[in-house]
Amino acid sequence: MNNPINKKDMELIAHLRTDARMPLTKMSKKTSIPVSTLFDRLRANEDKYIIKHTSLLDFQKLGYNTRANITIKVEREDKDRLKEFLLKNGCINSVYRINNGYDFMVEAIFKEIRDLEEFLDDLDKRFKITDKKSFFIIEDIKRESFMSDPSLVMVGLKEV
Repeated sequence: MNNPINKKDMELIAHLRTDARMPLTKMSKKTSIPVSTLFDRLRANEDKYIIKHTSLLDFQKLGYNTRANITIKVEREDKDRLKEFLLKNGCINSVYRINNGYDFMVEAIFKEIRDLEEFLDDLDKRFKITDKKSFFIIEDIKRESFMSDPSLVMVGLKEV
């Protein structure tokens, strides 16, 4: 299977995954790639591989002490409505379409457990939910680190 990305682009992406605010001059020193080349590759990759530049937050320090992954199974006729509801809901951090008997998995963030319980009750009132399970996130052990180590990014990839 051919991989469309080359080693230098993978290295650039790894450095961005580690520190997206790293100045290009510093990245140039780490990679031995000229700043102008890094700038051009960054612009080209933004349209190809980079979906969004964002920040990882410590929700607890912001007063949001309840995080949960919730799997939801819903009747077919409510699937699209539920999807739209989840996409527009401010307490939902991520929404995924999944398999193995469930339709969606969401990461939801609340100030208190009571807020989560109210959210789950509201789901039951609005939609024909046939099953749902909540899993509290107690601690982030590893988060958003895939492809963030420049020395490991080419493992399993062919050179282009």
